[in-house]
Amino acid sequence: MFTKLLIANRGEIACRIINTAKVMGVRTVALYSDADIDARHVAMADEAFYLGGSAPADSYLKGELIIEIAKRAGAEAIHPGYGFLSENADFALKCEQANIAFVGPSAAAIDSMGSKSAAKEIMGAANVPLVPGYHGDAQNDELLVSEANKMGFPLLIKAAFGGGGKGMRIVESNNEVLDAIHSARREAISSFGNDKLLMERYLRQPRHVEVQVFADSHGNCIYLSDRDCSIQRRHQKVVEEAPAPGLSDALRVKMGEAAVAAAKAINYEGAGTVEFLLDTDDSFYFMEMNTRLQVEHPVTELVTGQDLVKWQLMVASGSPLPLKQNEVRIVGHAFEARIYAEDPHNDFLPASGKLDFLREPEQSQFVRIDSGVRENDVISNFYDPMISKLITWDESRPRALQRLVHALDDYQISGLKHNIEFLANIAKHQAFSDANFSTDFIERYGDALLTAQSNATPSTRRDTALAIAALYQLCARKKQAKNDTLTSHDPYSPWGKVSGFRLNSASQHQVALLDDNHEINHLELIETQVAGKPQYQLQLSDNLLTLSGELIDEILHAEIVQHKLGDSQAEQASKANGHKIKLPVSQVGNDFTLFINSKSYHYRALESEEIEEQDNLEDKLKAPMNGTIVTQLVSVGDVVKAGQGIMVMEAMKMEYTIESPFDGVVSAFFFEPGELVSDGMLLAEVVAEVEAEVNPEKEEAG
Repeated sequence: MFTKLLIANRGEIACRIINTAKVMGVRTVALYSDADIDARHVAMADEAFYLGGSAPADSYLKGELIIEIAKRAGAEAIHPGYGFLSENADFALKCEQANIAFVGPSAAAIDSMGSKSAAKEIMGAANVPLVPGYHGDAQNDELLVSEANKMGFPLLIKAAFGGGGKGMRIVESNNEVLDAIHSARREAISSFGNDKLLMERYLRQPRHVEVQVFADSHGNCIYLSDRDCSIQRRHQKVVEEAPAPGLSDALRVKMGEAAVAAAKAINYEGAGTVEFLLDTDDSFYFMEMNTRLQVEHPVTELVTGQDLVKWQLMVASGSPLPLKQNEVRIVGHAFEARIYAEDPHNDFLPASGKLDFLREPEQSQFVRIDSGVRENDVISNFYDPMISKLITWDESRPRALQRLVHALDDYQISGLKHNIEFLANIAKHQAFSDANFSTDFIERYGDALLTAQSNATPSTRRDTALAIAALYQLCARKKQAKNDTLTSHDPYSPWGKVSGFRLNSASQHQVALLDDNHEINHLELIETQVAGKPQYQLQLSDNLLTLSGELIDEILHAEIVQHKLGDSQAEQASKANGHKIKLPVSQVGNDFTLFINSKSYHYRALESEEIEEQDNLEDKLKAPMNGTIVTQLVSVGDVVKAGQGIMVMEAMKMEYTIESPFDGVVSAFFFEPGELVSDGMLLAEVVAEVEAEVNPEKEEAG
């Protein structure tokens, strides 16, 4: 076994590998970029080396530098994790030439599966079922369009050397083909450095079922359960489970044996995943083979009771597999939900920013969290926006799913957009509970999944949250006033009280809260005394809410935790119309977040009630996040319609189309293709059609 291991990756996977290495007594070497100087994986490793700038090309993709660091550190092996260099055949070969073990398959095996088109030819020769399609080397537009029309629609265009849903487009008709080819090529060259494409028939409602395979250098190859990864957005997985529900024993064996045949066809060694599309008639087709450990490997670990990273290190050091096929046991069921920094309500746009508040569910034999971040860490726009993986296990699928629902309800994050509520809505959806799903699950149930699964209407939930937020803000105001009077020259001054006193009428308190929709909520709480304790009435919509509450520390004797940056955590207890509510609150300055089950409500307490709401359509022309301009779809002077794409930008290796907010004329572009832009920058200017004068040159040209 190796004595020292270098991990050529970052974030949660680096932390995951370090944990196993420590158990095995292997010392670890971490790598870091400018963005990761204070990252969790750096703190966990025995030593760490600086790579360079924050962009992957300046750091985690510098293969020769990484090998040189491994030599300097005395590391006998390099674990590539997944992503970055994990499926780079050239890097694996250079490790071998440097006499450093690459924890993964051979360069030849990686190379054979690196091209999806070449992989399909190999699989066809090995009698692994294939979806009909075009996988040829000829890539000119005319040929691809011709092949698409022969194949029929719908069809799937995807990057031959890609993965993770990047460079992938679904085409419904022949008039969409050419635009999809160009868009897929741009994303493929940006993400993978190769713009070769393949095309295949698109199955309408398949399931995405994959099989974990493992092979050693002694000729042994087995499969370790199957996983269902059908719950996807943008062709990227968000919820996975093992084993795949509803498969007959015979089908599991058939798919497992096909996966082993695929691995043996390329003389595979190490951990690999063979991905299949499973059609409604139980026929299945090879999609691709990932020559690395997968993000979702923990669900396989929990149902098999095996540590797959330990297996990887054993195989890479020359040991045989610890189990034979007939010794593999599957116990219970496991789910994995990927916690992302993203905005499900804005087409899952990735988010970046600081984790002001982070409270994870308690870990146990039933709940596992693989994470690479801590509270106050920054989710950078340079890397994948995954925050963590939440994995649950129990003896049956319904019980494991119940564990997942409860854990998501207990997961609390503030400071940036995230998908926790969206994941909880998936887990609570009846079709998911019934295992009645396919890869279009999110598309099919999108509206329902974006709305909390509750008997209460959205307006009622919003009113309840607003009421509690107003009461919390009033309690905080009273507490601050009390602290101020205790330290003032006149602690008995009536000006130091927040009583809302009104002559000949009930006391009233004004609270102004800005919500996530940029709406200002002006709230008035009427205070009375009941049994010597304050009680408040608040009119919201058609509901008159009666609330009772006191200063936070007096209600629950709750500890208010002061952090370095002045933020606080407390618990708010209140009673609304006889319903007692107790929930966590995170506050940073005037911004605070209420956590009600898996839903979070963000507010800013406004100092002045005279702030006017701004609803500026021009915001749609601003960069939604840090990124790079890819291309301009129209020219200055062009007439555009509302919703028409005018330019494309790239962020986190994904393309986003900037659309015109209204009918008008494009009057200016402020950035050229290739230029970097920051979140919130104005990218273009469109003048409303009624105000615009059509460019005379354009008219002449027409």
